[in-house]
Amino acid sequence: MDVTFNSAEELYQRILPALTTKKEEMRRNGFPYIKEEDIWNYFKKKKWQNSKKLTLFDIIDDVLNTDCYIIDDFFKKELRTMKRKRYLGEDEEESHHE
Repeated sequence: MDVTFNSAEELYQRILPALTTKKEEMRRNGFPYIKEEDIWNYFKKKKWQNSKKLTLFDIIDDVLNTDCYIIDDFFKKELRTMKRKRYLGEDEEESHHE
């Protein structure tokens, strides 16, 4: 029986229990800042981007059996490429009027 998904959101919701399990494993192994979205993003951007004909079994297997350090390394590289802005707690427009 083939399982098909109409959207990435539908697939995400279907595998969310596996993502949550992986997140808890990562928390127990010293990565409490990793969230389900981070794990999902790793697989979407790195592991599944060019994959064809992935089965639900393959996807769940990837999530549950990928080394935590690989996901953490990806997450930290993503953080380094983000543009960061300092938030001072005041509206920027207000600070321009002074």
